[in-house]
Amino acid sequence: MINIHKNIYNNKLFDELKIDCKKCFGLCCVALYFSVSDRFLIDKESGKPCINLQSDFKCSLHNNLIKRGFKGCTAYDCFGSGQKVAQVTYKGIDWMQSPELANQMSEVFLIMRQLHEMLWYLKEASILNISDTIKSKTDLIIEETEKITNMSPEQLIDLDITSHRAKVNSLLSQASESVMRKVKSFIKTSTFKTMKKLSKNIDLIGVDLRKTNLIGADLKGRFLIAANLKDTDLSGANLIGADLRDCDIRGANLENSIFLTQLQVNTAKGDSNTKLPASLVHPKYWGK
Repeated sequence: MINIHKNIYNNKLFDELKIDCKKCFGLCCVALYFSVSDRFLIDKESGKPCINLQSDFKCSLHNNLIKRGFKGCTAYDCFGSGQKVAQVTYKGIDWMQSPELANQMSEVFLIMRQLHEMLWYLKEASILNISDTIKSKTDLIIEETEKITNMSPEQLIDLDITSHRAKVNSLLSQASESVMRKVKSFIKTSTFKTMKKLSKNIDLIGVDLRKTNLIGADLKGRFLIAANLKDTDLSGANLIGADLRDCDIRGANLENSIFLTQLQVNTAKGDSNTKLPASLVHPKYWGK
């Protein structure tokens, strides 16, 4: 078995990075835009409240989003940035009470969402089986990023988030490379080395990968839309930024994959036999 994680998983590590809509002001229903597709029934402009958003910030279609043509809403994950902006940045003041803050709040939410996504990856990196040097660097940048999330709205808007993301990405690359070296060592001594190797072709849309060795696979940023990964083992696979929309992961083992998020899981097709990392949950609408 591949030793991916150095530290025992602590669920509290990700608590503040998980959605709590009850503490938010429907910010994703305002700040985001979407257009008519198989995931959205209508067009919506950025900064304009969704027609389904009620005065209490609840969705009128919450229990029937998929049936009513809003499948995309069930997949979205703000990484807890909504409640952070609502309760910490704006201290409970909502955009309905103070409409003059509506545009600023939407802008801050989009920035906070990026920061919280970075924190999710960084906190996962902190529990991976990486060197002490990389671990120390990871802890420092986590502390730095958390301090940034507590800045004022004006400071957040002025933030050079591109520069900060570059630092985070560099560290995540170091962490994933460290894990990959251990995984490759495992593969050399396992029967999986006789399986077909993963194609270097970026486009894996609709491809059947069931007979491909995906242990330790570098799937970073790759298009796996509607691909067949049923019953495959993705231990050690790097899934950061991979597009898993309608990807079949029924019965697949992603328990020890790295940099997988709830957003990716929500867009894929899984079932009760799909093994996920301890930080993620099975969507209620997945098959049994």
